[in-house]
Amino acid sequence: MTQLRPNDPAQYDDLADQWWDASGGFAALHWLATSRAEHIPPARDPGAVLVDLACGGGLMGPHVARLGFRHVGVDLGLQGLRVAREHGVLPVRGSVLAVPLADGCADVVVAGEILEHVEDDVGVLAECARVLRPGGTLVLDSLAATRIGRFLTTTVAERLPGGPPPGIHDPALYVDRARLLAAADDLGLELRLVGLRPSFRDAVAWRLGRRQSVRMKPVRSTAVVFAGYGRRR
Repeated sequence: MTQLRPNDPAQYDDLADQWWDASGGFAALHWLATSRAEHIPPARDPGAVLVDLACGGGLMGPHVARLGFRHVGVDLGLQGLRVAREHGVLPVRGSVLAVPLADGCADVVVAGEILEHVEDDVGVLAECARVLRPGGTLVLDSLAATRIGRFLTTTVAERLPGGPPPGIHDPALYVDRARLLAAADDLGLELRLVGLRPSFRDAVAWRLGRRQSVRMKPVRSTAVVFAGYGRRR
């Protein structure tokens, strides 16, 4: 594999064959996909749409199908979109900073593990608000711009089984939570943040091959990994 700079999107093309390997480099994304789904209400009608920003290989696919939504995935990576299509996602190639979808088209928007990969996280949030219908649901998760957050998610997590592939993140892009909440309010989004961590017991059992996945547990501190749950006013 060619050596790439941190946060280079080309890394996802190199790792495309690992999207659906629950024990591979994207293992933690499987855990987070399950956690996101727990905060999405079932579709109100057969035409309800869930827009999945930076959908990658479509790990939300089984959850979205079970909840009854039409699943639209937006991503820049062609390799990931091809994989996502195989898992029931309608793929749309485009930037999360200029989503090629109509205003108010989505009943639900998911922005999982993307805010820490862009220089304009508030711009992504603005696009979430634009495509989300009034009363629609927003679910996001990201990494906090804190000293402990940077240390645990790069220095530590990149060396652990199930952790992110080395170099997949640039800690300089991690998210200022206060700024994010202020921007959400300005954009007409009601948003609350909750800290997340993997269940230590599940992680050990997963490592020993006794579990297929690991539960993400809510914690009081949002200083490392956090989720955001909200709606458009």
